[in-house]
Amino acid sequence: MKKIIIAEDDKFLSSAYRLKLAKAGFDVQIVSDGQELLEILEKYIPDLILLDLVMPVVDGFTALKSIRLNPKFKPIPVIVASNLGQKEDIDKAKELGISDFVVKSDLSLDMLIEKINKLIS
Repeated sequence: MKKIIIAEDDKFLSSAYRLKLAKAGFDVQIVSDGQELLEILEKYIPDLILLDLVMPVVDGFTALKSIRLNPKFKPIPVIVASNLGQKEDIDKAKELGISDFVVKSDLSLDMLIEKINKLIS
């Protein structure tokens, strides 16, 4: 079973992601900020990370930098799902080595599963 960590501080959205991804056959772990993401990576290595950028404690950009600096985590594909859709934010995330960027308001859960399957199937 493929493993996914969802780093999302919106409880409703993270629950929706979890339900849809679990139904699609993924093992899903949810964290609500970048600090929790970095902590869980020490004991749970996922096949993919779904990352929000605007989160409390440690934001997504900072967490992403830490992930990409660690050789153990660097190969993990990261899809950013954010409401920050400005070109500067997308470019900054791409420079940090993301696999894909989706704007939450434009995202259907079926499209998300399609993107995930392309990256880790």
